[in-house]
Amino acid sequence: MPHHVAILAYDGLCTFEFGCAVELFALERPELGVTWYSHAVCAAEPGPLRAMGGLSVQAQHGLEAIDTADTVIIPGWRDVDEPPPPALLDALRRARARGARIGAICSGAFVLAHAGLLDGKKATTHWRYLERLAAAFPAVRVQQGVLYAQDGNLITSAGSAAGLDMLLHLVRSDFGLDVASRVAQRLVIPAHRDGDQAQLVARPLPSLEQNAVARLMDWVRENLRAEHSVQSMAARAGMGTRTFQRRFRDGTGLTPAAWLVRERVTLAARILETRPALAIDTVADLAGLGSSASLRRHFRSHGLPPPGRYRRLGPAVAVSDAGPDATTV
Repeated sequence: MPHHVAILAYDGLCTFEFGCAVELFALERPELGVTWYSHAVCAAEPGPLRAMGGLSVQAQHGLEAIDTADTVIIPGWRDVDEPPPPALLDALRRARARGARIGAICSGAFVLAHAGLLDGKKATTHWRYLERLAAAFPAVRVQQGVLYAQDGNLITSAGSAAGLDMLLHLVRSDFGLDVASRVAQRLVIPAHRDGDQAQLVARPLPSLEQNAVARLMDWVRENLRAEHSVQSMAARAGMGTRTFQRRFRDGTGLTPAAWLVRERVTLAARILETRPALAIDTVADLAGLGSSASLRRHFRSHGLPPPGRYRRLGPAVAVSDAGPDATTV
């Protein structure tokens, strides 16, 4: 049976967030060659439901659809100061109790918090609401400024486009890097932005420097097996080392070293998924990580299982609830 996703609709629906969930889970994708998700849009309250932009939504299902869902998506919430209907909170508690995965985009984190599901858990929301979430729900371990945060089967994201990153993360967890990359290509968005990237960067890059850093990143991705240092990357970008490090972090939220390690780990994971006959040492070499010991160490720092186990069990075991802290190449 396909993985079944319940997408919540409510009066005052956040149209963009709702559209992201529908695009990811409701659109048929026969070209991928996998059993794609089934879905149900479920109403949190009697309809028709008003949506942003002067639209109305008539959902075919009520909250009972949550009781049979493998994943529940909450696409925002109409007012962070308004408690959700008790029936909705009860449905979410039942889903959590039976082990369903629940994702909330932007202000949808407040719905999970009102249900008590985020107590003691890592969570995030749009940067405008972070302080309010922390103040209203002090038991929640609010993650400042990240794109999305996962704690077990609960995952929350920042606003709007970060919701797409979170949803693609779920696709990647369910189907692997190759399928997620093909879905991202169809959406014309980056295939992988890690959850702990910054929501906000310190300042925009001037166009010439931005282009230089972007070209450098593209070149490194095509040559991950080669040796790289911060100094060599800065030279290729035509900048001094300190300027390069500052511009890179301003533009990506990451240090060049941390970004490079993540790109190599991502490549190694893809090779493990798609080339099962290769030895682990060979995978490490192709990804630029040197040895199987180095590969295991970096997988562990990124919240991934050992490479052999990852290969046997697939990407579903690779969901990380903590971001890596790579500081060296």
